[in-house]
Amino acid sequence: MSSLRILIIGAGAIGCFVGGKLASAGHSVTLVGRARTSAALQARGLKLHAADGAVQTVRTVGAAASVREAFPAPYDIVVFAVKSYDTAAALDELVSIGSTLPPNILSLQNGVGNENEIAARFGAQRVVAGTITAPVEVREPGVVQVTKPGFAIGLAEFCESSEAKEANPRASLLTSLSSQFSAAGLPTKVYEDAQAMKWSKLLMNMIGNATSAILAEPPGVTFADPRITNLEIDALREALRVMAAANIRPLNMEKYPLGTLAPLLRFGPRALLRPALHRIVGGARGGKMPSLFLDLEAGKSGSEVGWYNGAVVRLGGDVGIETPVNRLLTETVQQLAAEPQSRSAWRGNYERLTALVREVSGS
Repeated sequence: MSSLRILIIGAGAIGCFVGGKLASAGHSVTLVGRARTSAALQARGLKLHAADGAVQTVRTVGAAASVREAFPAPYDIVVFAVKSYDTAAALDELVSIGSTLPPNILSLQNGVGNENEIAARFGAQRVVAGTITAPVEVREPGVVQVTKPGFAIGLAEFCESSEAKEANPRASLLTSLSSQFSAAGLPTKVYEDAQAMKWSKLLMNMIGNATSAILAEPPGVTFADPRITNLEIDALREALRVMAAANIRPLNMEKYPLGTLAPLLRFGPRALLRPALHRIVGGARGGKMPSLFLDLEAGKSGSEVGWYNGAVVRLGGDVGIETPVNRLLTETVQQLAAEPQSRSAWRGNYERLTALVREVSGS
């Protein structure tokens, strides 16, 4: 099996871990990241901490501080691993190169909508949709860690609707990528439906994320309050109604049986769901703050909430489903990102959040 020439745009947690594993397996990998990260990779290599405690140092990863610096070297595939709010700028930079670009572009980004942005610039026929099913975090520049077991990659041919295709013209590419990624220590599964795969992962990303960002408290704390758990159930049910109207079916992904649990999440009694969600979220995240909060805390002016809860709002508008809870969560997190001085008034303010939800949802 021939090695790949891979350009990864985004030298954060996902980009570094995936790039490091592929480079250690003999693939030619160049990571594009901030100058500080690129300097650390060039000086010390890349250190990978697996969930089982194994540590691996990879010194064969190329590093560049910009997309332009990474060219004109030829690549077989570009991997997008930037935050969703940085996708447009990364695409602009890639377009500005003017060189012959790789035939395949893989998005390993969270949220829904990145593949659509890439397809709008380069054509859907070049886009591969991807997911990651275990959290990865940056300890320091050039040092990343998988924090939970079960790291896996999902791949699917991108299409902008959930309608099944009669034939998959890129089946051989997906099979090849899956084999090469798996051989590099990145267990990979090919899914038939990109929309089902991405939206199922979206459900995982949504839980306990926006509410913790707003209240500035970890999910293990917020989910102990029945008001917040009810709010989370409402947001999930809106998402599931939107998915059903759009003919997008939830999938069981690795250890996350979302396809099996979807009917219970949508129609089950709240008295049963509240303690179950509290246990699940407390065990999965507990005292760890989620990504939307971390971006607010870092002073980022952008937020991925627009690709999480905001994706539910957008598709809901397309299919005629009201999504007041997800709209409120989206707009509130976006306001906090734009006006960081307002965050203190929301910190721990459960009553304010739940009162607004009652107001917009009429419940």
